Amino acid sequence: MKVAPRPARLVLLAVISAMALAACPRLAPAAADFGGQQPSSEVREVADWALASRDHGARSMVIVDKKQARVFVLDAQGRLVGAAPVLLGSALGDHTVPGIGSKPLSQIRPDERTTPAGRFIAEPGVNAQGEDIVWVDYASAVSMHRVRTRVPSERRLQRLATPTPHDNRISYGCINLPRRFYEDILAPRARAGAVVYVLPEARSHRQVFGLPPSADPPVSRSAGQDGSVRRRLLTPADGAAVAAH
Repeated sequence: MKVAPRPARLVLLAVISAMALAACPRLAPAAADFGGQQPSSEVREVADWALASRDHGARSMVIVDKKQARVFVLDAQGRLVGAAPVLLGSALGDHTVPGIGSKPLSQIRPDERTTPAGRFIAEPGVNAQGEDIVWVDYASAVSMHRVRTRVPSERRLQRLATPTPHDNRISYGCINLPRRFYEDILAPRARAGAVVYVLPEARSHRQVFGLPPSADPPVSRSAGQDGSVRRRLLTPADGAAVAAH
């Protein structure tokens, strides 16, 4: 058998190696990159778990930290796209009151105004006023949208601007975001496909998302699974009035 000269063999090996690397899918980083942001340890752990297990598939990740009243948007490779303060449901708790999505606002008690924790699939929609929103949990009429300023006494813009999360509980359960952040960061990625992780405040994040009980590598699972709490959202049809708050 005729053997190719050494320089030719080296060139051939280099070409084969380059082709093999090009054929391999891009690997996700070992840890999420939050840039100059300092998220809580729970946010980092959920982001790293989602990357390692590919729970988010090839979609962006939206992580809502209820304890700190902040949202982090990461691309499919786990790189931070943006972060912002949020306003949340006025009642503490991670549960959803059955049937709350179909209740008139006047019948929703103060203790029922929770922002539910869990894994959700973002779904673009429209509220009763014809304004675009991003559904988080359609069944309970919880959405993400621009901050509402119709009631001056609620001081929602001022609440967003304070450095503490203690005054960020004001809504009926929806997640209010700064207008520019919603329009420039969140909405485009929700339209392209995003998984929303709303961290709990009364329960363990490991329990809610099914994380391993220790630092062992997470078990990989299909991105098509619904996680531990919510299934894929329905096409928006009702609950649009509650979704405006």
